[in-house]
Amino acid sequence: MQTIDWIVLVVTLAFIVLYGVYRTRGRRNVQDYIRGGNESKWWSVGLSVMATQASAITFLSTPGQAYNDGLGFVQFYFGLPIAIIIICIFFIPIYYKLNVYTAYEYLESRFDLRVRSLASALFLLSRGLAAGITIFAPSIILSAVLGWDLNTLNIIIGLLVVIYTISGGTKAVTVTQKQQMGIIFSGMFVAFFLIISYLPEDINFNNALEIAGASGKLNVLDFSFDFENRYTFWSGILGGTFLMLSYFGTDQSQVQRYLSGKSLREMQLGMIFNGLLKVPMQFFILLVGVMVFVFYQFNPTPLNFNPAATKAVHGTPFEKEYNGLQVKLNELRSDKSELSHLLATDPQAEVTAQTGSTVSAKAALANINNEENKLRDQGRMLIGLADKNVETNDKDYVFIHFILNNLPRGLIGLLLAVILSAAMSSTASELNALAATTTVDFYRRNLKEDRDEAHFVDAAKWFTLSWGILAILIACTANLFDNLIQLVNIIGSLFYGTILGIFMSAFFIKKIKSRAVFIGAIVTQFIVFALFGLDKFEIIRLPYLWLNVVGCASVIAWSLLIQSTSKTGTTAA
Repeated sequence: MQTIDWIVLVVTLAFIVLYGVYRTRGRRNVQDYIRGGNESKWWSVGLSVMATQASAITFLSTPGQAYNDGLGFVQFYFGLPIAIIIICIFFIPIYYKLNVYTAYEYLESRFDLRVRSLASALFLLSRGLAAGITIFAPSIILSAVLGWDLNTLNIIIGLLVVIYTISGGTKAVTVTQKQQMGIIFSGMFVAFFLIISYLPEDINFNNALEIAGASGKLNVLDFSFDFENRYTFWSGILGGTFLMLSYFGTDQSQVQRYLSGKSLREMQLGMIFNGLLKVPMQFFILLVGVMVFVFYQFNPTPLNFNPAATKAVHGTPFEKEYNGLQVKLNELRSDKSELSHLLATDPQAEVTAQTGSTVSAKAALANINNEENKLRDQGRMLIGLADKNVETNDKDYVFIHFILNNLPRGLIGLLLAVILSAAMSSTASELNALAATTTVDFYRRNLKEDRDEAHFVDAAKWFTLSWGILAILIACTANLFDNLIQLVNIIGSLFYGTILGIFMSAFFIKKIKSRAVFIGAIVTQFIVFALFGLDKFEIIRLPYLWLNVVGCASVIAWSLLIQSTSKTGTTAA
């Protein structure tokens, strides 16, 4: 990075923090601190909701996901519009009518305190873990850029977010998210058009799509019922709908965003605005990753995109073999470039294979890509032998490698600001929601003494700091797993089905009482953990998206069964 990149990066981030502190100073009542004074208009609500979900993981991990697997991941979001409609019709009017600070307050009025506390605790557990991952994601970036220790970066980034989140609560999060989304959209569009401009002169966007399609990167829809595939049309429509219902309808980090709206109409319009833009935005980010794949059909790539992984091999007995694999990868590039040019001009072209037989250029390119994948797998094996503690999975390093090695001065700083802005935005929302839930659902609800508004604002600030410290500790022990965006969604899927089942029982099945739903939720949570473990050890195959469906259905089924076998259910208002 050059001096201009550091200036762009530091000025952008400093502006966000100082602006948030300045705009929200002096908020000393719970209404202002937790619900932002109910001042937000619909477009502000929509951007805030979108910015909360669009973390650094979205812009760091999603392009790498597309580079490896293509556009199929967009099916994950197919259930979002369905979920948004249901939330606008059923969830938001109830929250607005009851004038709640958290979604879980409603559960006490419908069931009792223990059900409210259980749902709140499940949210705190799931979102507390996820907050650590959203801090860990940008730390990877700066670690690759600066060579700094990951734990040091986790601490710096975590404290940076805590500063303005503590200063103004929900309002501070909301007012800064508008600037952050502006930076994010600007940076991603600039990156997209630069990638297209970096392709060879005779390769335009349509040609690039031909090349990507020949490599299987444009396969958006998968209608199979194969549980070996995590992302299919059916898992997106069914599992995705249940996940999005729980996330946007019961997760306080999202609920708190639209509860800051000026009116019921503003809240609903904000959610619809988010629903209309979210799927196209995710598709565009995935398309950026696909264009990065096309770019690397014509340009050299490292055997592993994680620079720390490559360094781990140097000076070991495996270095010579690793370098030999890199040489073979470089040799494949010239063949890939030639075939890609041929496909761009004539998609039906045929070439002579090494065996002497004639095959389509598309098949020949697919064979080369398979050979490349085998070389990369061998490279990962050597890295693991050289240092078992180094992360060999490099999906999350693909986009950052492109940024650091190909963008002009100044734009590197802008793209890093994009990713770090997203990290600050989502982490701030999470810490704000964690603190609000802890304050309202546990501290204030169980406090026997009367205290003034300022006391509870101070309590929320202390809880924000506490959750921030915990998130930093989680970040310091995080692992890339398969890749970051999948890890966050897996964490959510482990808990969201149970939480959603509680809310669906509350909204739509009046015969279910508190004791039945409380026991049903606890039983279900153990079942979900067991199913995830069985899938992890490949005893059964159940992609994590389906855990949302199973969890919700299980809570309702168990609750109905327990209620039907009880002589008297606990009466709820």
